[in-house]
Amino acid sequence: MARMLELVLSLSFLMSMIFSSTAQSCKGYAFSSNKIFRACNDLPYLNSYLHWNYDSSSNKLQIAYRHTGITSSRWVSWAINPTSTGMAGSQALVAFQQTDGPMRAYTSPISSYQTSLQEGKLSFDVSDLSATLANNEIIIFATIGLSNTSTTVNQVWQDGAVSGDATQVHATSGANVQSMGTLNLLSGQSSSTGGNDRIRKRNIHGVLNAVSWGILLPIGALIARYLKVFKSADPAWFYLHVSCQSIAYIVGVAGWGTGLKLGSESASIQYDAHRAIGIILFCLGTLQVFALLLRPKPDHKYRFYWNIYHHLVGYSVIILSIINIFKGFNILNPDKKWKIAYIGVIAALALNAVWFEGYTWYLVVKRKRSEIAGKMPRGMNGSNGVNGFGGRQHQGV
Repeated sequence: MARMLELVLSLSFLMSMIFSSTAQSCKGYAFSSNKIFRACNDLPYLNSYLHWNYDSSSNKLQIAYRHTGITSSRWVSWAINPTSTGMAGSQALVAFQQTDGPMRAYTSPISSYQTSLQEGKLSFDVSDLSATLANNEIIIFATIGLSNTSTTVNQVWQDGAVSGDATQVHATSGANVQSMGTLNLLSGQSSSTGGNDRIRKRNIHGVLNAVSWGILLPIGALIARYLKVFKSADPAWFYLHVSCQSIAYIVGVAGWGTGLKLGSESASIQYDAHRAIGIILFCLGTLQVFALLLRPKPDHKYRFYWNIYHHLVGYSVIILSIINIFKGFNILNPDKKWKIAYIGVIAALALNAVWFEGYTWYLVVKRKRSEIAGKMPRGMNGSNGVNGFGGRQHQGV
């Protein structure tokens, strides 16, 4: 009996795997409208499939984009990007179910990652645009007149929430930032490396800037402020400070450069505040490097003013760096553990700064008292006279 039960369970599992693999493949799918497509592709993300007919003589592309596992409170989109592999610049076909029941299908040119998918005309002709929703599956049908003769297109597909009859911004992590790539209309070969490559560049940009501007610079400032109080650390603290800040500046410039590269590759995507703060940080950091070369000697009359400038600019750079790193977190939207880890690092540095601040003030006050006591006349303590001014005691009669 037990062996029979095991056999039944094994057969059930095998059948479920077979049906699952069949359901997850575009091949053999039958459209209820009896439309026939000669080619199809299983897209690697978001439970999506693309079916198409391509006529090379007229450069016409007839498509059916299927998005499964979807509800009526979601929108779906499939797009061609004529200029790059990313989302910005894409010419999109969008569909969702309206609150009063009918499906809405329309075209939307994408200019930024924060788009709300406004309706607009695309850079190529679109006809026979329609959409259906059945069995938790939205299908977009359309005929596209391609504007160039290339048989390889950059494709992007997405989904997101609908509030009322307004489309909301899609998620900016996981599969939603990987659903892009290239498609060869003749061979059917597809690739999604374009989106992954951009994600990798963005991650490199974030890591370089978080480590340099957000961690090394504050550590260098702590070294300069607190180690120099200890006489035994002079002049080691200065070389540690310069080394730490120099490494931070070099790595930070590399991170800033990757940001410029990302911006040039997506001219239509603008994060104005993040970009402006980054430029300010680069300028102030460069000024600090040159200021080091013009540092007056400790006894120079202008050293006091140079110290004020150096401290003011340095602390401004640290504050702006931390602000901009959190803006970067909001843009990249990585796993929460990375943001929590950075908050932990900053909190640890802040706690150390508070402890060192109290301890150094204790040392400074103690040292000042010792110096004052050392400069006092010996008579102050009465050892050379009871009146403290060197007067001798009166002799008794």
